[in-house]
Amino acid sequence: MTLTSPPLPPSALAWLAEQDIHSQPQLQARGAVTAFLLLKAAGHTVTRRLLFALEAAARGIHWQQLEESDKAALLRRLAEHPPVSLPPPLAASLDYLRQARELAAQAATEGEVPVGALVVKNGEIIGRGYNQPIGRHDPSAHAEMQALRDAAARLGNYRLDGCDLYVTLEPCPMCSGAILHARIARVVYGARDAKTGAAGSTVDLFADPRLNHHAAVFGGVDADACAEQLSAFFRQRRQDAAGG
Repeated sequence: MTLTSPPLPPSALAWLAEQDIHSQPQLQARGAVTAFLLLKAAGHTVTRRLLFALEAAARGIHWQQLEESDKAALLRRLAEHPPVSLPPPLAASLDYLRQARELAAQAATEGEVPVGALVVKNGEIIGRGYNQPIGRHDPSAHAEMQALRDAAARLGNYRLDGCDLYVTLEPCPMCSGAILHARIARVVYGARDAKTGAAGSTVDLFADPRLNHHAAVFGGVDADACAEQLSAFFRQRRQDAAGG
């Protein structure tokens, strides 16, 4: 069912279309609060009435039909919702992840699980890292940690405000904690990690409202290429073990 005016104003319909939200099912899938925050992140002037109208449109009613309890629940969800940012341009994300895979390939040549990461600020790469826990005898030497350290040293500040982190594999709890502590703005990752992923696969630290900083997370970008790099590494490892 296509979204219409009413209940939404024509300007809101245009703004939603920019976010590829054209129908009631698409709005329901995003949720009124997330859609509201997306419009705010895009620089549009948004009001509480628009939030109510979005919820009404998702339900197929007029916003004036919402109960006061519905409105209060929406406002609570808005207050608890982690920050929402627009994703980086896809072409840029793909290029940075390609460069991160090159770093991951370096890890593989050293016998490390191939994961690579970059920290980017204002379009400039300021931090690079790849998995090195074996070579460095350091359980914390994951790709993200290495990239964060490199960027912090470059900037002379552990707080990496306004920076984005690109990594080929979903961050683990350790790396996610460091990312949050560093005040990274956005995280873009490739393959999901069903065993230790802390951006939604096992836990979602980035969405926990109890934490005092949140990063916007965009997962599954160029996931197939990132996952295949990992799969190829472990296939080769199994073949080598069988041959031995």
